[in-house]
Amino acid sequence: MALINESHPEEFILLGFADRPWLELPIFIVLLITYPVAMMGNIAIILVSRLDPRLHSPMYFFLTNLSFLDMCYTTSIVPQMLFNLGSSKKTISYMGCVVQLYFFHIMGGTECLLLAIMSFDCYVAICRPLHYTLIMNQHICILLVSTVWLGGITYAVSEATVTL
Repeated sequence: MALINESHPEEFILLGFADRPWLELPIFIVLLITYPVAMMGNIAIILVSRLDPRLHSPMYFFLTNLSFLDMCYTTSIVPQMLFNLGSSKKTISYMGCVVQLYFFHIMGGTECLLLAIMSFDCYVAICRPLHYTLIMNQHICILLVSTVWLGGITYAVSEATVTL
């Protein structure tokens, strides 16, 4: 007779700063200030690089995608942290935890791959300057970014599924 754990948690209790409750308010205030500032900074990078025609190059295309990715990354974590720090209810539902885990892995995997592509772009620009426009055209950049996002999603599905 095999023993199987058939329990399924409804929610998780977040301990966080249970032993240091005096840290909750300062961290809440810091996050409340830095989160909108980070969002505005990333939006500014996206707007400037999209609105200025002189910045329509592969480097700024990748930088725009990195800014968007950073917005998604912080949005997948910080609002839940703010909610938990600002309320007396220190729990997260099972599905909320699963969704947050998947998004965290998607954004993390995608960011790693995007940074690798950005380093390849710099390598081509420095080591092959005469071939740069042939190698890094708009079609290739879109294909690379699409592959990066697909790779991030694939990584998240494989990694987070094993975790659950």
